[in-house]
Amino acid sequence: MSDTRIRLLQEEDWGELVALEERAYAASGLSEGETALRSRHRASPSTCFVLEYAGGFGGYLLALPYPLFRCPDLSVAEESEFHGSNLHAHDLVIAERARGRGLAHRMLQHVEEAARAASCQTLSMVAVRGSHVLWAGLGYRARPEIRLPASYGAEALYMTKPLEFADPGRPPAPLPEPERADPNVSAAPLSRPS
Repeated sequence: MSDTRIRLLQEEDWGELVALEERAYAASGLSEGETALRSRHRASPSTCFVLEYAGGFGGYLLALPYPLFRCPDLSVAEESEFHGSNLHAHDLVIAERARGRGLAHRMLQHVEEAARAASCQTLSMVAVRGSHVLWAGLGYRARPEIRLPASYGAEALYMTKPLEFADPGRPPAPLPEPERADPNVSAAPLSRPS
């Protein structure tokens, strides 16, 4: 597709990004707002991308390193940076005029390449509004046992995908299992304290 290009998110993209995010999520109560979105970008500017489509803003993908089996709380801005072997594809939105062309898949392929370049072993995401069916078709495994922050709503589902590397002799590492909670100990919060 010669009329599309994926590039790093830049300062001049924020107006269109925030407007697109609000159109995509406000009605369902999942909109984060500009402060939280900018904090995700600050946590990992090298893994936040914009899709240029037909000469304009076609969408975005915000990804950041995050501990496996945890995710950002939509209602809280990031205050720390994490490092590790998991890249969390936090938010992917394709503009209305560019939908139905396989561009979300293309954006995910791009972030997978970035994750491999950073030696990540896994990708994670939270599927909302029934999108888990789409992501399962792209190799993501539903992890219904993972508790999510309430800000995602009752139907959200945490998903993971092991990354395969170009070396065919190197099998992908199996995903670890989440730690089992001791019923006698309070559960640790899923988000960092504010």
